[in-house]
Amino acid sequence: MGRKREASDTAADARADKTCASCGRRIEWRAAWARDWEAVRYCSDACRARTVRPVDRALEESIRGLLAQRAHDATICPSEAARAVAAADGATGHATDGGTDDDAWRALMEPARRAARRLVAAGEVEITQGGRVVDPSTAKGPIRVRRAR
Repeated sequence: MGRKREASDTAADARADKTCASCGRRIEWRAAWARDWEAVRYCSDACRARTVRPVDRALEESIRGLLAQRAHDATICPSEAARAVAAADGATGHATDGGTDDDAWRALMEPARRAARRLVAAGEVEITQGGRVVDPSTAKGPIRVRRAR
């Protein structure tokens, strides 16, 4: 009986640390994925279809750049990264959502939050609410991003 428990604990440990390559949320293990758990990269069909695009990489770089310009313990809002990327896209003439230039950054807010979650999964940053580090998979409402401590 002790061996079964040890084996199941090992299996649970192996599936506990997986994050989605697209949205950065924790991937919940499903029995249907038992055979190919190592190959699972996305938490849903929507994330698999979305993947990570150049604008997502630009948002990650924007977050890194904004944090590099600030004090080591300072935080940024994901909207700052979204505004910076939207402004850069506006300067190059790319339309992000067909809206006005002043509102183009709003379409990048959820992609900016996804970029922040991917950076958390990579161990580069932390997401906070009210000054406390929170789980990026379950955080609701306004968040701040800071360098990992």
